[in-house]
Amino acid sequence: MAERRQAQISSRKQPQQARSMELVKAVLDAAVQVLATEGAQRFTMARVAERAGVSVGSLYQYFPNKAAILFRLQSDEWDRTAEMLRGILEHRATPPLDRLRTVVHAFIRSECEEAGVRTALDDAAPLYRSAPEAREALKAGAAIMQAFMREALPNASADRRALAISLIESTIRSVGKSYSETPHAPAEIEAFAGAMADMFGAYLAQLDKKAGQ
Repeated sequence: MAERRQAQISSRKQPQQARSMELVKAVLDAAVQVLATEGAQRFTMARVAERAGVSVGSLYQYFPNKAAILFRLQSDEWDRTAEMLRGILEHRATPPLDRLRTVVHAFIRSECEEAGVRTALDDAAPLYRSAPEAREALKAGAAIMQAFMREALPNASADRRALAISLIESTIRSVGKSYSETPHAPAEIEAFAGAMADMFGAYLAQLDKKAGQ
């Protein structure tokens, strides 16, 4: 049986002129709205074009299919997350566990504020998650976390640090997604994020203690 071909997710071309840039921005803004209101299953090129007020043909100049639009939205979100991580975790004047606490609070707040779009992007992930472009886009955030963990756990083995990264990232994503599915008051969100940060801090402190023995 032939292997199923991965859909093309790279943009057809990058806009160069101001008018083209405005069109692509309008398309992406419309795509966010369609994704939030319709979900991944009902997300189509036609709905995006209608919401953006452009022809479907205009979309196809820049995006070969809906997977390419969804991947662009996801990769933009990954870029924002990587910049957030870099801005917080690379600030070495702040103790590592305090930086991790700030990251947890920022991530949980973001999950709750953008719950609809994030959930829909998770649902759409099978369209692009195995593509080379998706793996490449995730490398920046991974490198930032690896550098931070080397600083937070200088005496731990590489395997132990990798396990810590995997546990923290998988927990914050899955628990954050579940928590954001129900509306919460700002004070509740901060309390929840604080408790999660306490848990991660205690875990890393214990790992550091064991590594130093």
